Amino acid sequence: MPAVSVIIPALDEAGCIGAAIRSARSAGADEVVVADGGSSDGTADAARPLADALIVSPRGRAAQMNAGARISSGEVLLFLHADTLLPGGAIGAVLRAIEAGAVGGAFAVRLGVSPGASVARKALLRLTARMINARARCFRAYTGDQGIFVARGAFEAIGGYPEIPLMEDVEMSRLIARRGRTTLLPVPVVTSARHWESRGPVRTILVMWGLRLSHRLGMSPARCARIYLSGRRA
Repeated sequence: MPAVSVIIPALDEAGCIGAAIRSARSAGADEVVVADGGSSDGTADAARPLADALIVSPRGRAAQMNAGARISSGEVLLFLHADTLLPGGAIGAVLRAIEAGAVGGAFAVRLGVSPGASVARKALLRLTARMINARARCFRAYTGDQGIFVARGAFEAIGGYPEIPLMEDVEMSRLIARRGRTTLLPVPVVTSARHWESRGPVRTILVMWGLRLSHRLGMSPARCARIYLSGRRA
């Protein structure tokens, strides 16, 4: 069976990096590589004893994922955010998809909502996850939160992740689809809903969907990033 390397980009994620690595192990990963962007909170120290390899790279999620991919050894690459957990059997599902002819894809997503969230907020975030999954299923446009995976040959053929400040996952989805069929795996990863909760679910949904539409209509990733960062500061 092809070996699967899980690559986790991280920046100041000491509180959750251990859980992400352990979930990859439990899911059946052959190798776990952490690409740290220069954390100041001890992320590298927390990850080092748990990961097979740790590399410190220039900051930027796309650059970090490319750096991690370069030192990994697997024939299949799975990119996992540091606040996302793989379910049991995830690696087996990836391998079955690759063996069935897919060049890559991603998982369905479930948002891990904080226990103290209101009933209304939990309902809204469940709906958000369903909307993300429906978009991914219809358009094969995946987000980094969904655990994008790709055969190494296809990844290297397209030159890795485009090193742009935002929308690298959208561009990666498009580039992989040019190499062949991609698939959405029904088994869900669980990603933290902390960003939706901290910034407000409705506002975050509108901003992110608006940015994706704007990018699709031609707005540059640099401008999308400026708008996104200004919203975070606000």
